[in-house]
Amino acid sequence: MKKDYVKTARSRERKAKMKNRNNFQKNQKPMLRFSPTAWAKLLFCRDMTNNEVGGFGITEADDLLFVTDFALIKQKVTSVSVVFADESVADFFEDQVAAGIKPEQFARIWLHTHPGNSPEPSMTDEQTFTRVFGKCDWSVMCIVAQDGGTFARLRFNVGPGGEVKIPVYVDYSFEFDAANFELWEQQYKANVEEEIFNPVEQPKQTPIQPKPGTDLFGGKDPDNVPQLSGEDLLAELDSMEPFEREIFMDELAVRSDFWNEESEAFYG
Repeated sequence: MKKDYVKTARSRERKAKMKNRNNFQKNQKPMLRFSPTAWAKLLFCRDMTNNEVGGFGITEADDLLFVTDFALIKQKVTSVSVVFADESVADFFEDQVAAGIKPEQFARIWLHTHPGNSPEPSMTDEQTFTRVFGKCDWSVMCIVAQDGGTFARLRFNVGPGGEVKIPVYVDYSFEFDAANFELWEQQYKANVEEEIFNPVEQPKQTPIQPKPGTDLFGGKDPDNVPQLSGEDLLAELDSMEPFEREIFMDELAVRSDFWNEESEAFYG
């Protein structure tokens, strides 16, 4: 009898948390959310080195701005750069697709760290974000600095396109797995190669090329997006998924002074 009571109480508690989370999301602007485990893994990798480290955010299919895992791939890092190995990126994409995970769940959120106290993107970060993610229908660049400061920008190329700075939030309303420091350290050592930064000869990164006949990212070349009339814009809005339409409308209504504030991770 006591066990049944405990199970019922836990079930009610989970339902209450889910209800509160849904109400919270409805009343908030778009934000990049992390599960506690994914956030802990990102910070663990950040603290493994005095260099940058990067990877992809893995999300749920029905909640594309909720990061549940931080995926490392093979990379060379310095104090000012992260260079992914093209073959490793291609293998990662193939493995995710083979597992039945859609590209918007694993190839839209670029996460990386800064060893200093500034999460603001560098010129190299901006160029990489445009080059690698410029053909995505939408994408996010998120940076976590050594002092815990965060920066996140949501960019979308559907309709007229646009971008907006969004907050970073650690969501404790979900049950989460315990930290696995041993496994995370193994993944870090297997994928991250540290190099000494040479300001004379900076590393170059080749754009990721999808296999012939496929488009892992989707979307249009941002340099060749046609100008839209009012009727075209309404048609584009009508054809958007509800998630995309909500983001677009929120971006139009957003206050610039709110998004220009310095950001840090919120916990809840």
